Amino acid sequence: MFTNKFRAALSIFLMCMVSGVYAQNFKVVLDPGHGGKDPGASYGNYIEKRIVLDVALKVGELLKQDKDIKVIFTRKTDVFIEVAERTRIANREKANVFVSIHINAAKNTSAYGAETYIMGLSKNEANLEVAKKENAVITLEDNYQVNYAGYDPNRPESLIGLTLMQEQFISQSVDLASKIQNRFTNDANRDNRGVRQGPFWVLHSALMPSILIELGFISNKEEGAYLNSEEGKNEMAQAIAKAIIDYKKFNSVQ
Repeated sequence: MFTNKFRAALSIFLMCMVSGVYAQNFKVVLDPGHGGKDPGASYGNYIEKRIVLDVALKVGELLKQDKDIKVIFTRKTDVFIEVAERTRIANREKANVFVSIHINAAKNTSAYGAETYIMGLSKNEANLEVAKKENAVITLEDNYQVNYAGYDPNRPESLIGLTLMQEQFISQSVDLASKIQNRFTNDANRDNRGVRQGPFWVLHSALMPSILIELGFISNKEEGAYLNSEEGKNEMAQAIAKAIIDYKKFNSVQ
């Protein structure tokens, strides 16, 4: 027969065990694209690497208000991080989601709107062009021919031949991407260009649901000004943070 003290101690122990399981942090890795010697897209005084860093830091501050969320950044300053290292950071942290933040650009300066990508085998020319531009940063790395053996930055579809670790996370990635696009539309009043697929190197080896966000077109005078403004950065950051929290509610590790 257990004593009352033993029962009380056992009860406390079990409560601690249960609370320990359910108090696990939901880890979000935020990846501001480009940085350092890689400015990303630019148009006049609008520089992608600066804008996406500001947005990512704002997203992080908003997410940190949720005590159950742990935020990890691939960069918090204007430094160059190799593409493969960005995903390795997420894998080492055993993150729940990986969110890479970018800004688009196009020769057609009337193009505008936000879109979110998941890793996929799209043969759509426009999608491949976006992937080509984002993957081109690889050529700035030392020994990229060795580190990314078999990949041709001018032919992003060559990535398709590699192991696609993201296949098992497609449904979750689509779910997160859809939530973000909905928030962009409903909360920030942005044009919704939808959820798309593309062969992005930064996504392909992530061991968790992963997305790449294109906040809009820096090459569009009006949209570029919006994204470069504090109002625009705040609204886009709030939309991303709310979408991640929405996703977390239904996908937390139990």
